[in-house]
Amino acid sequence: METVFEMNGMRLVDLSKPLDPATETRRCALRRFNTGGPIPDFHTDMDITSHLGTHVECPYHHREDWPGVEGMPLSSFMGRALRLVFDDAPPCSYITPALLEKHLTGWLRPGDIVILDSSYPLPPFTEKTNTPEDRRLLVNGETAAWLLAHGVRAVGFGDGVSIENRNEDVCPFHDVLLEAKVPFIEVLKNLDELETDTFFMSFVPLPIAGLDSCPVRAYAIEGLPGFSR
Repeated sequence: METVFEMNGMRLVDLSKPLDPATETRRCALRRFNTGGPIPDFHTDMDITSHLGTHVECPYHHREDWPGVEGMPLSSFMGRALRLVFDDAPPCSYITPALLEKHLTGWLRPGDIVILDSSYPLPPFTEKTNTPEDRRLLVNGETAAWLLAHGVRAVGFGDGVSIENRNEDVCPFHDVLLEAKVPFIEVLKNLDELETDTFFMSFVPLPIAGLDSCPVRAYAIEGLPGFSR
């Protein structure tokens, strides 16, 4: 699948995981059929989970009285994005407020999307999760509180950060940010195709009532005026 495109002097990078129903481990099935009507054509029934591939998680994911996908403004799902790759933290260590201060001071602006990553990549949600091979950095409630205090719009994750290590960390991290209507973008791909660390990003879900999360086509635009350091 082609992942990088040139358009009007700008560079587009597809940050989404391709999906194949034949190999996907999460629920993903298609049924193609001909409508057989007066103008016969093909339609497809999609049987998928809301947390499939690259997906955005909204507050309803953790609480019944928090908004779902359709309750979030469109502006929640696009904006200036920063990709932060921690290369100075030990494996399996936490992304602490001190580490965030060190790397983001003078760069982060209120309303930015922050993508957390590290030099210890491992694809998420696999049989290698939480094994000795898993050296990814970790997040917890303190990580979330710092990001919230600095006004982030959304938080994304490269393969170098784990959000599945243990409930005592993952649940507070989700709750602190989701309560404030800060969505997550999980299972981002092709981040190594980016040529800059600051760019425009979009990851818009379908506005379906009652949906907690949704697969998205996430992408970056490099070179868009106003979306750089």
